[in-house]
Amino acid sequence: MLEDSIRNYIVDKLSALGINSDPYGMELTVVFVLVVIGVSVMGDLITRHIIARTIRNVLHRTNEPLGESFSKYKVLEKLTFLVPIMILNLLIPLALENYAVISGIVDKALSITIIVVFIWMLFSLLDALNDLATIKGITRRMPIKSFVQLIKLFTFFVGLVVSMSILANESPVIFLSGLGVATGFVMLVFKDTILGFVAGIQLSANRMITLNDWIEMDSFKANGSVEEISLTTVKVRNFDNTVSMIPAYALVQNAFINWQGMSDSGGRRIKRSVNIDVNSIRFMTDDEIESLKNIRILREYLFEKSKEINTFNEELDDIPHAGNVRQMTNVGIFRAYLAAYLRTNKDIHSYMMFMVRQLEPTPEGLPLQIYAFTNNTDWVFYEGVQADIFDHIYSIMPLFNLRPYQALSGYDALRIGK
Repeated sequence: MLEDSIRNYIVDKLSALGINSDPYGMELTVVFVLVVIGVSVMGDLITRHIIARTIRNVLHRTNEPLGESFSKYKVLEKLTFLVPIMILNLLIPLALENYAVISGIVDKALSITIIVVFIWMLFSLLDALNDLATIKGITRRMPIKSFVQLIKLFTFFVGLVVSMSILANESPVIFLSGLGVATGFVMLVFKDTILGFVAGIQLSANRMITLNDWIEMDSFKANGSVEEISLTTVKVRNFDNTVSMIPAYALVQNAFINWQGMSDSGGRRIKRSVNIDVNSIRFMTDDEIESLKNIRILREYLFEKSKEINTFNEELDDIPHAGNVRQMTNVGIFRAYLAAYLRTNKDIHSYMMFMVRQLEPTPEGLPLQIYAFTNNTDWVFYEGVQADIFDHIYSIMPLFNLRPYQALSGYDALRIGK
């Protein structure tokens, strides 16, 4: 054998120097172990400082994002740990051939160490690829982190089974066959993981949610931006800077609102009503109409509407009673004014639907609803535009002899008492 030849060669050299030694004695075994350790250290230095550094430099020049991800998670550095351990695992048993017990313990320890280092390196590689997917924007289309975590879980489970088989000197098949009995227990322990993985596939396939989406889910008090989609949970940063952790399967089983479609459309909807006191609704006189013609955005409507009504009334053969003739009302003119006002407002999206409509009257008056979209989806901008519109509505209503409805307050009751 090669090892015997090497041992005899070393014994002959030592004898030439006047040192007598047993080829299989403790002294020569220690020498062999030290030589193996030296080779292992040399292999570590070569792979770590020459090969790994060269590969890292090439990656930074050819694919900078990949190189940065590998450097961040030290993938190559962890990979180089395998080389010296594999050298030891290959040569140490040969050096300890006559010490079966020690050789067996060392061999098992090194084999398990190789598995642990390999899993450690694989975890870093998966983290680096997940980081790269985030940089490339792939994680916006599918929850990559869920798949990464599933692969990590599976790899850990396989490594655990193989390590146990090494310690017990049994085939891994024996350990795997016993899982059939424990299937129910496994399903119970990993219920959230399994449900989360299935939910992650559904979320990805149906594109229900992606990173940075704005979602609202009242059952979990979540209203904010999606920061992370993992195998079992979805992390949401709420607008008050609190964090909500939602089980992934809950997003499939329960209702939630994804506002991202609104953000992507470029327009945010305004849908708010002002209640008009029905007692202030009436016909407008000719003088009042003439006065309103001074409003530039209303002028064309009043001319066209007056022409249409006059033509109708002139062709009327019946008694010119107020119930027979057509007349303009203050609420009708006001509705036309608001439509024109929205049409000329630079903050309202001109390519999306807008209208001013009456809703069904209520005990609180006649609702006049503004339905329009702002041309900017930013929350602060949207609220500012909406407030400006309704500030103007309430301020301009008296010009049309209209009053907003307001319930009787304690201050009104005091005035009545006086």
